[in-house]
Amino acid sequence: MKKNLPLTLIFLVVFIDLLGFGILIPILPTFAVKVLNMNESSVGIVVAVYSLTQFLFNPLFGSLSDRFGRRNIILISLLLNASGYIIFAFTHSFLMLILSRVIAGIGGSSIGVAQAYIADVTTVQERAKGMGLIGVAFGLGFVFGPMLGGVFSKFGYEVTGFASASFSLLAFILSYFYLPESLKNLGENISQKTRKLLDIKALGAVFKQKSSLFVITLTFFLTFSVANIYGTFAILGSQKFGFTDFDNGMLFGIMGIVSVIMQGFLMGKLTKIFSQLQLLIIGFISLALGLAMIPYGSTFLVMSLILGLMSVGTGALQPILLSLISQVASESEQGMVLGLNQSLSSLARVLGPLWGGFAFQYLGYQIPFFTGAVVSGTLLVYCYKNFNIHIKPKISHV
Repeated sequence: MKKNLPLTLIFLVVFIDLLGFGILIPILPTFAVKVLNMNESSVGIVVAVYSLTQFLFNPLFGSLSDRFGRRNIILISLLLNASGYIIFAFTHSFLMLILSRVIAGIGGSSIGVAQAYIADVTTVQERAKGMGLIGVAFGLGFVFGPMLGGVFSKFGYEVTGFASASFSLLAFILSYFYLPESLKNLGENISQKTRKLLDIKALGAVFKQKSSLFVITLTFFLTFSVANIYGTFAILGSQKFGFTDFDNGMLFGIMGIVSVIMQGFLMGKLTKIFSQLQLLIIGFISLALGLAMIPYGSTFLVMSLILGLMSVGTGALQPILLSLISQVASESEQGMVLGLNQSLSSLARVLGPLWGGFAFQYLGYQIPFFTGAVVSGTLLVYCYKNFNIHIKPKISHV
């Protein structure tokens, strides 16, 4: 039990912190529109700036944790998160909202540090299981966080901010008193390599490998398709269908539940019945249909079914695409390819909300969702035509 204590603690820390993040997901766009009188494009900027901040700070925090220790960076990140949420609770202007999201984004740039912590305290044989805990913490945070956000919103937007901050402070207290440092002899663990926001040399090398390019392209545009709705879905529900913040929170929770069920319970069985290509086809069809139907989900029940269909798609696609990276990259390249894939996914989470907010305001409320549907449909055709050309077991590149 004592051996597994660090893993259990890092799981609890990530889960509790993500609860705080999840609380704001369903209410942030409607708060911006109703309270601050912001337009949809501005909401897209607010949502995108959080992902942009993480894109910038993830590599930095990874390097700092090599130098100063995982525990110290995790503690600082949790305090920054709490600070961002407290600023949100007092927000009365666009600039304050941006400031709160930038600070929370900096604080939320520690997932890579948490993954490094797990790598420090596990053997090679245990590592996959340990990394899976981060995925479970993410999934549970995105299930219960939005649901709690819907509940807290009934008591006022400032309450949601304080509730989010409380979860981060709880995680901080837990880490401060019980989380041990995973790196020993810190002075000897300083990395001599500098990390880059986007390694252009690595980007060029990977893109020359058509199999890696194929998988990364699918992942980037899949992320963009889903990110289109980050800032627009809650506004659509509120303005067009009369959904409350509580309703939006429950709907986001339903998406999380379906995704967790798919990835945690069904994918193992489905991979024994269907091939990877078949699961990708099923995933893209489900995602495209779900996104296309969102503008017509005029009741809570209908929208629940639509989002469930969409989440079947994302729940099938994400683990398959991650699995494919391990097939197309040699062991010596997997870290580089996974890191590049993560960086580009972060970039897609910046571009998606920016386009979604602009399209909602200037082109029509259906357009962000139709954009995601069209991109998903295009990926379906691209995948069907190219899968058997590019996907081969354990390709080794020079």
